[in-house]
Amino acid sequence: MAQAEKQDEELEKTRQFKTPQNSGSHRDAEYQSMPSPTPANIQHRLEAPLETQARVDQDGERDLEQLAPVATGPVYSAFSNWKKRYIVLMVTLAAFTSPTSASIYFPALNSLQAHLGVSTELISLTITSYMIFQGLAPTVFGDLADMAGRRPAYILAFIIYMGANVGLALQDSYAALFILRCVQSTGSSGAIALGYGVVADISTSADRGKYMGIVGAGTMVGPALAPVIGGLLSQFLGWRAIFWFLVIIGGCFLFPYALTVPETGRNVVGNGSVPPQGWNMTVLEWYRLRKEEQSSDGLSRSATAEGRHRQQDELARARKLRFPNPLKTIHIIMEKDMALILIYNSLLYTAFLDIVASTPQLFQEIYHFNDLQIGLCYLPYGCACAVSSFTSGVMLDRNYKRVAKQIGFTIDRKHGDDLAHFPIERARMELIWPLLGLGLSAYLCYGWVLEKNVHLAVPLILQVIIGLTINGSFNVLSTLVVDLYPQSPSTATAANNLVRCLMGAAGTGIVSIMIKHMGRGWCFTLIALVCIAAMPLLWVELKWGPVWREERRVRLDIIAREKQRAESQEVDESSPNDETEAPTSEKES
Repeated sequence: MAQAEKQDEELEKTRQFKTPQNSGSHRDAEYQSMPSPTPANIQHRLEAPLETQARVDQDGERDLEQLAPVATGPVYSAFSNWKKRYIVLMVTLAAFTSPTSASIYFPALNSLQAHLGVSTELISLTITSYMIFQGLAPTVFGDLADMAGRRPAYILAFIIYMGANVGLALQDSYAALFILRCVQSTGSSGAIALGYGVVADISTSADRGKYMGIVGAGTMVGPALAPVIGGLLSQFLGWRAIFWFLVIIGGCFLFPYALTVPETGRNVVGNGSVPPQGWNMTVLEWYRLRKEEQSSDGLSRSATAEGRHRQQDELARARKLRFPNPLKTIHIIMEKDMALILIYNSLLYTAFLDIVASTPQLFQEIYHFNDLQIGLCYLPYGCACAVSSFTSGVMLDRNYKRVAKQIGFTIDRKHGDDLAHFPIERARMELIWPLLGLGLSAYLCYGWVLEKNVHLAVPLILQVIIGLTINGSFNVLSTLVVDLYPQSPSTATAANNLVRCLMGAAGTGIVSIMIKHMGRGWCFTLIALVCIAAMPLLWVELKWGPVWREERRVRLDIIAREKQRAESQEVDESSPNDETEAPTSEKES
C-alpha cells in the first residue's frame, strides 16, 4: 500500500510538472518551432500513444517518465445517459420531417396538377425547387445553430415549417404552391444539419457512431413511410389533408422540444453544466433553478448567481451574434479532405435518390401498379436504409475501439479523445470497402433485372441490398464529416447537405431522360460505374487526409491564438482608461 501511494504521489508530481503553467511566449515559441505536417510526421504522431503508455522496466515497476498523460478537466458532456437518449430521440423526430415532407407529396402530384390546371413539367418543378432549398437552407440554420445555439435554430425552423404547411393546405394557385414549397423546404431541411450538430455536442467520437446512426435512421424512415401515408391521405381525404398532417407532425415535435429539450450548443452551455440565458431555458430548467435559489440562503444564492453569470459571460465573449453567414459552408467545402468526402458522398446520395425517383415510373410501366401499390413498394427499401443507418453506427463505434486497441490509444469517454493523435480516417473508412463492393455490384444488376422485366421480388431484394450497403456507406462518410470538423458540426453537416442535395437534384432531374435514351440497364450501369471510378478519392483521403487535417488544426490554432491575443490587448488598453477615470469622478464628486 505504501509503495502504491508513493507511486501515485510521484505520478501526480510528474503530471503537474509536465502541465504547462502559462500560454505565453514559451508556448508561442514552441508552437512556431513545430515542423510542418508531412505523412511521416503524422504517422509518427498517430503512433505516439504506443510510446506514451505506461511501460514496465526489467524490475517489473512502472516507468513514471513514460506514463500516459492523465486526463483532467470537466467531462465532455454533463448530460446523463437517459437525457442524451431523450435528446437524440427528439432530434431524430425532427430529422424525420424533411424527407417525409418531400416524399409524402409524390402521391398528390396528379391531384394537384388536375386541381390547378398546370402541366406535368410545372408540377415537377416544385420537386426540383424543394431539393434546391433543401441544400441551401441548412447553410443558414447550421451557422445560426453553431453561433447562437441549437434551440433558437430549431424553434425558428419549425415555426417557418408549420406556417408553410398551413399555407399549402389553404392555397389554390400554382404560384402559392411553388413559393410555399420553397418555404416548407427551408423550415424542414435545417433539421438534419441541426440533428448531427446536437449529436456532436453530447457524444465523444468513441460513442458518436451509434447516435449518428439513430438520427440517420430517422431520415431514412421518412422515404419508406411517407409515400404510403401520402397515398392514403390523398385517396381518402384529399391532397389538402397531407399538409394538415405535416402541421400536426411539426407541432408534435415543436411543443415538447420547446418545453423539455435543453440547449446543447457547446458555445452556449459548454458541456451542459452552464445554464443558458433565461430566454433560452426550458420550463424544467427555469423551475429547477428557481427552486435552487429559493432553497439557498442569501449569501450562497448571490455567489451561485455570480458564478453562473461569470460562466455565461465567458462563453458569450467567445461568440459574437451576427446574421448567419451561409458562405461559411463554402469555406468548409474548399478544405481538401472535406472536398473529397463531400464529392463522393454526393455521388452515393445521387445513386440512392435515382432509385427512389425512378421507382414510380418504372414500376408503373413494368408491373402496372397504382399510386398506393407503388407506395407500398418503397417499404422494403426504406426499412433497409433505416436498419443500415443504425447497424453501421454500431459498427463504427466497434471499429473505433478496435483501431484504438491496435495502436495503443486510450479511449476517454468521459473527457473526449484528442483526435490529433488518432487515425480517425482509418477508423471510419475501413468499413466502407466491403459495403461499396457489395452495394455497387447490386446496383449494376438492378438496372438489368428491370430491363428484362423479371418478377417483382428480384428488384425489391436488390433494393434491400442497395439500401443496406449504399446507405451504410453514406452514413459512414457523414459521420466522418462531423469528426473532421468538430468545432462547427452543424455547419459541416450543412456543407454535406448542400453538395449532396444539389448533386441529387441534378441527378434526379436527368434520370428519366437517361432511362428513355439509354435504357434501364445501361442507365443504372453508368451510375454504378461513375461511383466505382470515383473510389480512388477515398484512397487519397485515407492517405493524405491526416496531413490535411493536421494542417487545418495548426492553421485554426494560429487564428484562435491571434484572436485571443488581440482581445487581451484590447482589455489591457481599456484598463488604464478605467483607472484614470476613477480619480476624476472622485474629484467631481
